[in-house]
Amino acid sequence: MTKTLFTDDWTFHREGDVEGVPVRLPHDAMIGEPRVAQGGTDNHGGFFPGGVYVYRKRWTAPQDVVEREYFVEFEGVFGECHVVVDGVRVGGSTSPYRAFRLPLGVLTPGSASLIEVHVDNSAVPNSRWYTGSGIYRPVWLDSVGAAAIAQDGISIVTTSVDGGPRHSDASVDVSVRVRGALPPTAQVVTEFSFDGQLVARRKSGVQGGIAALDVPVPSAHLWSADRPALYDVRVSLVVDGVELDSRSVRSGIRTIGVDARNGLRVNGRHVLLRGTAVHHDNGPLGAATFAAAERRRARLLKEAGYNAIRSAHNPLSRAFLDACDEIGLYVMDELSDVWFGRKTPHDGAPLFRGEWRADAAAMIQEDRNRPSVIMYSIGNEIAEAAVDAGVDLAEEITSFFTELDPTRPTTIAVNPLLAMMSARAKPSDDHEEKPLERTPATSTAANMLTAKLGRMMVLASTLPAADKATRAVFDRVDIAGYNYGFASYARARRRYPDRVIVGTESMHGDLPAIWKRVTSVAGVIGDFSWTGWDYLGEVGLGYWTYGSEPGGIAKPFPGVLAGCGAFDITGSAGATVLLAQAVWGITAKPGIAVRSLDRAGQRANKTPWLATDAVQSWSWRGHSGVAEVEVYSGDDHVELLINGRSLGRRTAGPKRGYLARFRVPYEPGELVAIGYRRGVESGRSSLRSAAPARVRLRAETDELHGPDDLAYVWVELADDDGIVEVGAEDRVTVSVSGAGTLAAVGSATPSTSESLVASTRTTYRGRAIAIVRGANESGDVVITVTSERHGETAMTIHSLGAEPTAAPVGATNTEETSL
Repeated sequence: MTKTLFTDDWTFHREGDVEGVPVRLPHDAMIGEPRVAQGGTDNHGGFFPGGVYVYRKRWTAPQDVVEREYFVEFEGVFGECHVVVDGVRVGGSTSPYRAFRLPLGVLTPGSASLIEVHVDNSAVPNSRWYTGSGIYRPVWLDSVGAAAIAQDGISIVTTSVDGGPRHSDASVDVSVRVRGALPPTAQVVTEFSFDGQLVARRKSGVQGGIAALDVPVPSAHLWSADRPALYDVRVSLVVDGVELDSRSVRSGIRTIGVDARNGLRVNGRHVLLRGTAVHHDNGPLGAATFAAAERRRARLLKEAGYNAIRSAHNPLSRAFLDACDEIGLYVMDELSDVWFGRKTPHDGAPLFRGEWRADAAAMIQEDRNRPSVIMYSIGNEIAEAAVDAGVDLAEEITSFFTELDPTRPTTIAVNPLLAMMSARAKPSDDHEEKPLERTPATSTAANMLTAKLGRMMVLASTLPAADKATRAVFDRVDIAGYNYGFASYARARRRYPDRVIVGTESMHGDLPAIWKRVTSVAGVIGDFSWTGWDYLGEVGLGYWTYGSEPGGIAKPFPGVLAGCGAFDITGSAGATVLLAQAVWGITAKPGIAVRSLDRAGQRANKTPWLATDAVQSWSWRGHSGVAEVEVYSGDDHVELLINGRSLGRRTAGPKRGYLARFRVPYEPGELVAIGYRRGVESGRSSLRSAAPARVRLRAETDELHGPDDLAYVWVELADDDGIVEVGAEDRVTVSVSGAGTLAAVGSATPSTSESLVASTRTTYRGRAIAIVRGANESGDVVITVTSERHGETAMTIHSLGAEPTAAPVGATNTEETSL
């Protein structure tokens, strides 16, 4: 098989647009639409409208089409889509997170074909968050010979590991399925290489279209989140010394074990999941899935201390999974947010019964050779899982996953409050067709109750009625997943001693109480917070408003963000990260954050999904008043100093929820926090005020590698030392010239009427982010920023031009180029 990127030279057409505009995929059609205060995706999707679109590409068939078949593979299209080749419909998809592959039909060498992808995402809202529209994930061209390794033809399973994590002899089963007529002399050859060196090689004959190989790997390097060792596995189909086909997979050698007594074990070692959830959008880029953006999110989360990711609430992209394999993050990959009961008026509930097997099979196909994926979630907050029909379906789905992949456990993310509400709800004859968003038993309804009544979800999980509503579905999966139910862990383990528990969703501020249970209650394997990275849509779930501004968790237009991420959509870490690091004990330094001084004295309209509005800054030029300082630390005590003057010591650590609070009149200068353990200093950190600021640029990388690479460039109102003035805002305009283009300019402001695709944006907390896309040619890329009040600046990075495209981890190919 030859697999090549198929992302160049497309034109994009909105409904009625004949000419179209050129685009290079991936592309999000929704992010460029004007937002509407009424209608469209409403609060769910950030007030973006849906739409109808067509993508077109002319492609010239190569000379070998007589001997080979050609397919186009879409990693994901959001909206109901069908594909037409030269006027003939060849297939389509109604499942937005499922990859699908279609034949290009009978081709003539050298002939030009017109490929059209019709996308209808006009029926909205169809999700509880921003989805994007169109061909939002990459597209590939597959060339396959008459005899070849099957598309889903390689399975790699570690069967045994003998020794320690660094020097182990391992045994790996490799199963290879082939297609086409083959002579008896056909063989499959499998080679394992590590760091460029061949370490194992086996070959086998083919029986009934299958080759089964037991590959011993001596002195194996085992994969874990701490040491993400990857092997390059090359599988070739050979007949009489001639290679007919080959495919390459990057995979890791590791084992998984989980039970109520020993918890989760990776390679025989006990592991606790320091997890968080992520949605699929990339903030300023919308839903467009770029490998560079996915890797950046994964890297920053890993550097912050997280070791696990829960996909929310759909399978992760191929690129994000690549990053988790390479960087070292455990993954709970999730199937769906809906089953047969609607959550929004136009979601996929009516199609679920007919589509879930194909969705699950595609998800397993993508995941099964990936060491990062350690468990599957079969659904999120499925209200019908509390009634008999849902329990039966849970058993059916779990059995399907286990049959296709018996190597990974299953879970389901259950909100006990929602389950209890659903179990008590009056059945409806038209349950499958009726939008449930305004009925009691929905995720949104449970969230609203919690927002109004405080800790409703957490307390509800301890009630006998909640246990009754959840125990049947928990019996159908390997691991019981609790959304906001940590208060019930100890009681559940006493009542069900064989139950394994994971916190599938939790609020950041509850982490001190949660982690106490994770580390003390046997059979609890970890926790996933909501959420690791902020996202578009579900507007106002987390961000606070002030005074007479609208509150609640469903805020009005022009709100655009959920506002509850440990990182905001630009990639800036919030105080939540400081809390997590203190609770997990992964830093010796106390973390300092300061509540928004520009809102001092105003009543905060809070939501439970944001523990604090504090930011990591002591630079509030133009503001005065009493500053509320938060110091996050696992130390016994912390001392706070302002410009060298001590403000005294406060108790910190687990006794105070890892948080010490100070109140101090604001004055510019330096704020220092010192941690003490047993009376001895254990670490210190500081924040300083900015000198007069100007607009500055700070790039996270100085090179771009081809047209699919991205450079993130911070636009900051900062002084010469790089200290950002968070109390100042300005409108900035970004332009890019040379061997690159401007992909997006974004800020973390939760509510804005500005266009999300404009080159001019208002900074938020003194920052914006410019995202620059590479090009096919090499050369300099000049980024210029002008501001209204803070001057102008420019910087240069370098584009290395197009290079041979590296194969994605887990993808299959013999060569990769751009078309």
